[in-house]
Amino acid sequence: MTVQSIAYVEFQVEDAHKSGAALAQDYGFALLPLDLPHRPGVEAVLARQGGIRLLLVSAVDPGHPVADFVRRHGDGVAVIALRCADPAAALERAVAGGARRLADPGAIAGFGDIALSLVDDADPVLRAEEPGPDPESTRADPAGEPAGALLHTLDHVAICLPGGELAGAVAFAERALGLAVTFREYIEVGDQAMDSRVVRDASGRVTFTLLEPDLRRSPGQIDGFLQAHGGAGVQHLAFETADIARAVRELGRGGVEFLSTPATYYEQLTDRIEEFGIPVETLRELDVLVDEDHGGQLFQIFTRSVHPRRTFFLELVERRGAGSFGSANIKALYEAVERQRAAGRA
Repeated sequence: MTVQSIAYVEFQVEDAHKSGAALAQDYGFALLPLDLPHRPGVEAVLARQGGIRLLLVSAVDPGHPVADFVRRHGDGVAVIALRCADPAAALERAVAGGARRLADPGAIAGFGDIALSLVDDADPVLRAEEPGPDPESTRADPAGEPAGALLHTLDHVAICLPGGELAGAVAFAERALGLAVTFREYIEVGDQAMDSRVVRDASGRVTFTLLEPDLRRSPGQIDGFLQAHGGAGVQHLAFETADIARAVRELGRGGVEFLSTPATYYEQLTDRIEEFGIPVETLRELDVLVDEDHGGQLFQIFTRSVHPRRTFFLELVERRGAGSFGSANIKALYEAVERQRAAGRA
């Protein structure tokens, strides 16, 4: 196996401390300022919750490559660190599979300007963590008691690609990273359309959702992302939670906004699902989507993008046995993002 898990995701941002404070305030992440001698010219903050690790990096000097990334793309995911038992061997396998080495040791070019860093537990970011249990959110529930970590793991990373690049990206993921296609979906919404593939490692701990627009159709939200972001990039991260209803309520009280779902979605649910792990009334109240496969049910919701370019947002996922992505939900989620784009244009 080439890769074992996603160790952390690196955001390159204008102000690491400001971005970290927003994650702590809005989502309950614990923050750890880092001194990274191997990364001169940057300030860094590690945001932690459950098994999720987000490294926030900003440049001290405007001529630094991090500052250049932010100028081109805005704040966004620049590096995905993949944990490997033997990073050197994984690097050689990746290069043999067609990956291009980058100047940073142990890094290869991924998708667009996203670098993939092959690391083990000796990585400076991972070694910098304070000992002890995973940090928990300091949010309080209505009774005033600590609520604990709302978010537990990174379920998947969604990456938008220019039209015509999906097949090549899938081949790269298979040959260089040892991932395999586990799901595919072609979505049509009006005169727009997109194609998608999910690639995953055998353990299910590394999952990339790769998206491209259908260039034969009218431009849509994937095209809009590519234009605003300046090429391929991460559209959203999906965080898994053990209780999506609790998470939506609590994050909503803290100011996080979620995309809405038309009432007709819930009116049609009983046509395809017989029993619900969460009451339909609760799903309707919170705008949470539900689908099921042979393993169980999947609940999902997107946050409203607050990125200045409207290119990045988050997703919350609760899996009750389901291992797929829910064909019915993908179209509903696409439509929800499209409604936000339309509202923004208006």
